[in-house]
Amino acid sequence: MTEYPHAPAPQEPADRAVDERNRRLARAGVARAEELLVRRYPIRSRQEAFDLLRRASQKSNVKLHTLADVAVRLPAPQAGAPSWVPSRPQGAAPSLPALHSGPERLTGHGAVLRAALRHTLHVTGAGMGNVQLVENGMLRLEQHTGLNRRFTDYFTFVRDATTACGQAAGERRQVTVKDVAVSDIFDEPSREAILQAGSRACHSVPLVSPGGQVMGMISTHHEETLGDFSVAQLAALRQLGAQVGRWLLWHRNTAVLSALNDLHTSASHGN
Repeated sequence: MTEYPHAPAPQEPADRAVDERNRRLARAGVARAEELLVRRYPIRSRQEAFDLLRRASQKSNVKLHTLADVAVRLPAPQAGAPSWVPSRPQGAAPSLPALHSGPERLTGHGAVLRAALRHTLHVTGAGMGNVQLVENGMLRLEQHTGLNRRFTDYFTFVRDATTACGQAAGERRQVTVKDVAVSDIFDEPSREAILQAGSRACHSVPLVSPGGQVMGMISTHHEETLGDFSVAQLAALRQLGAQVGRWLLWHRNTAVLSALNDLHTSASHGN
């Protein structure tokens, strides 16, 4: 996870139960991929499978947990197949006009997410925010700014609709919470985790692929209660969500699948 400059100093870690939950969920996705590799390739142990995942991740600059998630969700390759997924024309990255303030071109997964968060904060006038990506049926925190450690620990993984981001993902629409203290969206632990970070209101923007798949979420957090956003603001955020969602799908279908094919080659030859 990445913090921007000038974020508050880290707070005390989340309680033991939250820490254990995060460790368990983070480990579970990688463990499923290890088990899959051991079953389908000439691999002697889960440690060897983990090492293969790590090397493929580093070679392709794709996060290990992202590679593991895609590996367990895609159909297994046929025995003796030259690749996990068939080669396909990659094409250029989709344009992101909503994020550009100059002639430079954004490159890289992290750079796109950081730019998307900055732009969303600018449109909404917020000083705090975060980006989550969908992984293993959950929202997983990827980027954040201005939010303390207790908040980021608590919301490392979001699995249900008792938050604005969870509701926005489930309904594939923007969700505004004008006053966190009285909203009926949240369960009490979620409400308290948000309020203690200094957030009194929030807004969530789904990142949606052209086919309507939610790829992730950007949420802003505001120190004061909110009124209504303007039609122009909501339209700008919807456009941003569509552009970034399209880019994330392209990235998964190019960089991540390339990493998966590298993994297949290494595992097939016991490298």
